[in-house]
Amino acid sequence: MEKPETLEHFYQQKFNSVPETLQQGVGHFNVFRLEDCIGPNAKPVSYTRRDFYKVSLVRGKFLYHYADKSLLVDGTTLIFFSADIPYTVENLSDDNTGFFCIFSSSFFIEKIRGSLKDLPMFSIGGKPAYALDEKQDHFVSSIFLKMLEEIDSDYVFKYDLLRNYVTELTHYALKTQPSESLYKHPDAKSRITSVFTELLERQFPIETTSQRFALRSAKDFAEKLAVHVNHLNRSVKETTGKTTTNIITERLLAEAKSLLKHTDWNVSEIGYCLGFEEAAHFNNFFKKQTAYTPGYFRNV
Repeated sequence: MEKPETLEHFYQQKFNSVPETLQQGVGHFNVFRLEDCIGPNAKPVSYTRRDFYKVSLVRGKFLYHYADKSLLVDGTTLIFFSADIPYTVENLSDDNTGFFCIFSSSFFIEKIRGSLKDLPMFSIGGKPAYALDEKQDHFVSSIFLKMLEEIDSDYVFKYDLLRNYVTELTHYALKTQPSESLYKHPDAKSRITSVFTELLERQFPIETTSQRFALRSAKDFAEKLAVHVNHLNRSVKETTGKTTTNIITERLLAEAKSLLKHTDWNVSEIGYCLGFEEAAHFNNFFKKQTAYTPGYFRNV
């Protein structure tokens, strides 16, 4: 399965450098102004899981895709992002402002009761978005401004204080009502099918013998999307008329044919790249789908 985006990758994408604190093997925390990280030259945010948590205060117009849901942000919204759930964001205006903080799960280890995953805004299937009025915006902004001031301070216990600020944000959100603009996509089945297809295609083309096709089953994709496999299968079937397994098989077979015709890799290497541990398993798969062995197909 594709690995989640790391903190190192986040910093390289946004700032072309990695802070030294990441190399110290301790829990990580940082806070930013949103406008410092977006703009005409900003790189697109890929749809994937992260190995860190994120809390954002956003003003303006955005479209967040979060698992199989979408969230239209038009105003001010406080949003919590779990490390377990894939997401991406589309900027719909040029004057978006706000703040966000990122932190590893280890930043909270042994410092809070229970797990971050126990909090409703970070749980799979939970509601992570909270619309704010002007007064609430002012209060939440003040917390982020304290974070920005504290992160640059020399105070010995600043990370304990920053941890408290994040905890205050979670409790402030829990005392308000989750935003009802968090909705199933108007065509949710098409949306999840589109994301499934995107994840499938992202694994291709196979360009080296060390590259492997990792998401091979409906269950793999469902886990990646943080949805139930039955929901994924129904959505794909109703949208395309094909089963999830059929679509994966068709794409796998197309890549197998391409590799057999356009590379000099042996059959075992091709089979391994496509996720088959044994050459015999690849041979059986290919013959079942085409009535030919891989070797015969390569030479005709």
